[in-house]
Amino acid sequence: MSLPITTGRIQSTLRGYLDNEASGGVVLMAAAAMALAVANSPLAEAYFHALHLYLGPLSLQHWINDALMAVFFLLVGLEIKREMLDGQLSTWSRRILPGAAAAGGMLAPALVYLAFNAGTPASLRGWAIPTATDIAFALGVLSLFGNRVPASLKIFLAALAIIDDLGAVLVIALFYTNGVNLLALAGAAAVLALLFFMNRAGVKTLTLYLGLGVALWVLMFTSGIHATLAGVLLALTIPIKLSPGAPEASDEESPLHRLEHLLHRPVAFIIVPLFGLANAGVSLRGTSISSLGDPHTIGVAAGLFAGKLLGVLSVVVLLVKLRFAQLPAMANWTQMTGVALLCGIGFTMSLFIGLLAFDDPAVQDKVKIGILLGSAISGVAGSAVLMASRRKSSRS
Repeated sequence: MSLPITTGRIQSTLRGYLDNEASGGVVLMAAAAMALAVANSPLAEAYFHALHLYLGPLSLQHWINDALMAVFFLLVGLEIKREMLDGQLSTWSRRILPGAAAAGGMLAPALVYLAFNAGTPASLRGWAIPTATDIAFALGVLSLFGNRVPASLKIFLAALAIIDDLGAVLVIALFYTNGVNLLALAGAAAVLALLFFMNRAGVKTLTLYLGLGVALWVLMFTSGIHATLAGVLLALTIPIKLSPGAPEASDEESPLHRLEHLLHRPVAFIIVPLFGLANAGVSLRGTSISSLGDPHTIGVAAGLFAGKLLGVLSVVVLLVKLRFAQLPAMANWTQMTGVALLCGIGFTMSLFIGLLAFDDPAVQDKVKIGILLGSAISGVAGSAVLMASRRKSSRS
């Protein structure tokens, strides 16, 4: 089923969301390129020293990865909740195509990674690294084509990536949690219960939710469960004003919409680029063509490029051919193939999962190279296919 573009404020809100994500993706590309350049320049020693400089209880890199990224996950949670309750994913008919494509786009890359690492049990922990699509990066590339790509296809990609993010959050919670502190976890559960009680009681003051959200983060951090998940849990408790049959509630009526709008620009233009700057820097000294064949590297790269393409496109073809769904409005199969390739751009969430999966810096570097390689090939191939589609449509 295609995702219809509704009229009214939801259209302008969605356009603003897509524009912020796309523009943020361009900034993220620049930050990643800068990190890679600095890590392979005479400034490399200063770069890595700064990342490991302690500011209080955490290093600079951990403040970015554990604290600032909790705000990123808060925004992810807000987007998921809004889309599921009051947006483009509010009905099953709208969820089926991007939802099934997201599931296929997570399963196939994981299987591809496992195929390359089956002989090394210690490497299997990285199976989830190539399963995530970077919405900012992918939409950033797609935005370069302007109105030459149907808006419905951009909505499809955004919806798929949002569902993909939900899957990644569940994967992190279930498979990348170690040594739980039960007392701290009980405290986090109590704070979460209080947040839900406030929601049910009709409390709409955002400062109260955010204050308790900080306490939730501290307790989650202490518990051993990755603290960034506190952002998603907090998002689930933020009140939303539903508007059946209408575009959207106003910001004044809906705390969720107000907070989401407040966070979009800081997350897109500051937090995510900072994460890219802090984590994309990998030294390529000593890297040879033969070293690119390392199972970690090739498994991640092939998972992103081949796995995402196979998983997303095969599911879409199956659902459309069986008439369970339709292609997004005004889109053709060549364009859908290009978008399926862009789903292989797995930068932010893939890097995040890679850091959770492996503690060894040498293995982390191999994973990062695989992420950069797979994402770059996917981006270039997807762009080439979309350009070919543009030339084809211009001749017809």
